[in-house]
Amino acid sequence: MIENKKKPNPIDIHVGSRIRLRRTMLGMSQEKLGESLGITFQQIQKYEKGTNRVGASRLQNISNILTVPVSFFFEDAPGENSQNATGMAEASSSNYVVDFLSSSEGLQLNRAFVKIADPKVRRKIVDLVKALGAEAETE
Repeated sequence: MIENKKKPNPIDIHVGSRIRLRRTMLGMSQEKLGESLGITFQQIQKYEKGTNRVGASRLQNISNILTVPVSFFFEDAPGENSQNATGMAEASSSNYVVDFLSSSEGLQLNRAFVKIADPKVRRKIVDLVKALGAEAETE
């Protein structure tokens, strides 16, 4: 049996996941992003899954709408480690951040945290979360 389905390119999957990450960080729906681009939300779904490749001009439009540079979509892309001196630990830690920000809790926490204006309060929250994490490790 010959497999006719072509698997998406890992770079296309990565770019799509970064589009989804930034869109959800902004609280924007696929439908709203699609409207801004003049395309359907189904097309946005295909981009985010990596099923459809995002063209250069469309990626530039997406970067403008999501207010990030085009390079944002390629950060930590597969194969990038061979081009620079980052180690595996750094790559896995950045994946951890992306996974965290892609989760519902991480997104909610991030949105609420950036609304806190007082740096002392932010520092205390970081200290609290560290203490809770350390407490969980000892149990």
